[in-house]
Formats: sequence, structure tokens, C-alpha cells
Amino acid sequence: MPTTTDPSVDHAIQAIVSGASTDATCTTDLAAGPWDFDARPGYGPGSSMGDVIPTGAPRQGELPAEYREADEQQLEDRIRAAKATLGDRVVVLGHFYQREEVVRHADYVGDSFQLANAALEHPDAEAIVFCGVHFMAETADLLSGPDQSVILPNLAAGCSMADMADIDQVEDCWEQLADVLGPLDKPDAEGRVPVIPVTYMNSSAAIKGFVGRHGGIVCTSSNAATVLEWAFERGRRVLFFPDQHLGRNTAKAMGVTLDRMPMWNPRRPLGGSSAQELIDSQVILWHGFCSVHRRFTVDQIDTARAEHPGVRVIVHPECPMEVVDAADEAGSTDYIRRAIAGATTPATFAIGTEINLVKRLAAQHPQHEIFCLDPVVCPCSTMYRIHPGYLAWVLEELVAGRVQNRIRVADDVAAPARVALERMLAAKPR
Repeated sequence: MPTTTDPSVDHAIQAIVSGASTDATCTTDLAAGPWDFDARPGYGPGSSMGDVIPTGAPRQGELPAEYREADEQQLEDRIRAAKATLGDRVVVLGHFYQREEVVRHADYVGDSFQLANAALEHPDAEAIVFCGVHFMAETADLLSGPDQSVILPNLAAGCSMADMADIDQVEDCWEQLADVLGPLDKPDAEGRVPVIPVTYMNSSAAIKGFVGRHGGIVCTSSNAATVLEWAFERGRRVLFFPDQHLGRNTAKAMGVTLDRMPMWNPRRPLGGSSAQELIDSQVILWHGFCSVHRRFTVDQIDTARAEHPGVRVIVHPECPMEVVDAADEAGSTDYIRRAIAGATTPATFAIGTEINLVKRLAAQHPQHEIFCLDPVVCPCSTMYRIHPGYLAWVLEELVAGRVQNRIRVADDVAAPARVALERMLAAKPR
């Protein structure tokens, strides 16, 4: 008989810390409430805890004690009651990587592409509560109506990958590329400009605005190949940021050779490449990465194959190239979800993506054996900052007529960023 799997990563971590489980976690600090870390610099415990956070990154004010001290059931009851009172006035969006105790209250659960579309589908809602990270809430603000409030339950829920490309660095890169390639807005005889900027959804609104101003486009892991095709039709090269791995894996699958994909390190002149390497390039990769997906290794895949003959290994394209090459398949979070849902006979899956999604899939599909490639329980540091205590707080504040943690993008950034996002939404993944 299939066994029942608890989808809660929090329960797994609490069991490890209490000694009830022999599994391992990257840090026992994950057992504490995220409010213990909100006032401290850093991304908090989890996969990104070693990443350097920019000065001035948003901080979250103190959560009232009644939410910090409430137990799981009390918070669940309060969230449900607040949602029932608010009705259609509010829509709650939840990313696949959110903890189970939050996702169960979402009206829509999806990846960044799906949730960007969901934000468009509720023009009459007064508030959109985005259970995700800061750049996602910014995107929802860009796509929602001017009278709608987009709320991020915990302002400290940022993204270390998004922070690896700031607007000053990107502007400087653009100027250096112009010195090498000539005027970047001047098309050649075939109508193509020297370079088209492409930013991953995991970037700030300022970066999306830059892309929109310079004829570029936003992509997600779902439509990255479609977006690169769009960009190659318009430019000789692509500047892809901030995730080097998604850019490299996508372009490689399209036939771009590695010698035509130099890395741009913003701390080095010309990104650390020669002028000739940039001239010969087809995709210029920014030196950024996701700390969740960087944890996956070829050794983990080898172990999974040795211990589970016939295992189907599926990883996210934010994983390093050698991991993607060693896997059976690579695809977005929604691709992974659909691959498992489409398996008609019991199978074993080893998944290389964030642990909250993996555990949820294992619970939803008990006919399969589904496990995370990384045996160490280490969720996304920033997604894990969204706790049901914060969700209960912002919803009950809405019931009381108060909007907390509203995310707004300045008008001068919003206009060009919307252009880039509209191009992304039109680039439907195949």
C-alpha cells in the first residue's frame, strides 16, 4: 500500500531538531520563526544564508506577539476566517516553493509565469497578497490595476539571485559593451542590433525597466527558449541575467556552443572576457545563480541511480550544466509537476528543485516514490520567510481596513518594465 507523506517541510525540520528524525538539515535555525531573523542583515537560514545581501535590502518590522505566539491550528483558523470575511476583495497567490502551511490558503499556486498571469485575471480584487518573494510582488504590482494593492506578507522575503544583478552594474555593463560593439541601438543590414538584453523574472523591477528601455524582454524558466528565439531574431547577441545556469542550459539546448557564451563578472573589466570574446559571443551570461539549485550535484544523481535502479531524474534548469546533462530531463517547476502528474504507472522520481515542492508532489502522488536529490533538508531561505503568522497578520489588517507591506514600483520604472513583461507574456512556452 502507498504510504502517506507529510508535505510540511516545517514538520520535517522540527522532527530533525527534536531528534525524532535522523534526517539532516543545513541549519537548525530553520526551526525558529522567521521573525527571529527579520531584523538581522542577511537572507536568513536556508540555502542562501551564505550569500551577501545588499546594503539597504528591505527589512520587516516586528510582527505582533499574537501572531508569533499562535500555534499552527490557530493561525490556520484565523487565515480562513479572514479570507471568508474578505471574499472576492482579496486574492492570495502562492509560489510552488512556499511552505505547505501557506500554500494551502492560496487561491492560485504556480510558478512565476503562471502567477504573473493570475495577477492579471483579478482586476476587481482590492488586494493581491503575494506569497512569494519581493521581485514577484513587484511584477504583480506592474501588471495589476492602479487601485489594487499588492502585499508581500514579509518584506524580508527577497531573492539572492535577483540581488546578484543591480541596476548600476547592468548600466555599467551596457556602457562597456557599447565600447566594444558600437552603438547598441543601431541595427545592421539585416535589421538586428548588436545585443538584446534578456532578464530572468528573478530580477528587480529596475532591471526589468532597463530591459524594456533597451528593446529587451523578460523570461521565466517556462518560456526561456521561446524568449531566446525572440531575441535572436532581433539581435546578434543576448545579454542574459541574472542566472548564468538557466541562460547556459537553455542556449546550449538550442545549439549555442560554450565558447560563444562568455561569462560577465560585474566586478571585472569587460566582465572578465576579452573584447574579441565578446565580439564572437552569442550569449553573454551574467555571473549569478540560485543557491537552492546550486546545491544539486552529479554525485547525488549517481547515488540516486545506484540506490534506485530505473529512477527518473528531473532537475530544474537553474541547476549547473553538468547536473542538467546528467539528469534524464530538465524543466521548470510546472514542467516537473506535469511530468509526475502524467506518469500513468507507479515510478520512482528523483527531483532537483526546492524541497517544499518536492515534498508536496510526494504527498499528492503516493503511487510514486518521489524524493529530493539533495538529502539535506534546506529550503529556499527567502521563500521560507513567508510564515502563516505573516499571512494571518496582513489578511486581518485588510479586514480592519489597513493595508500593510504594500509593494509599489515607481512610475518611471514601471512603464518600461511593463513593456518587457508584456513581451514575456506574449512569448508563450511551447
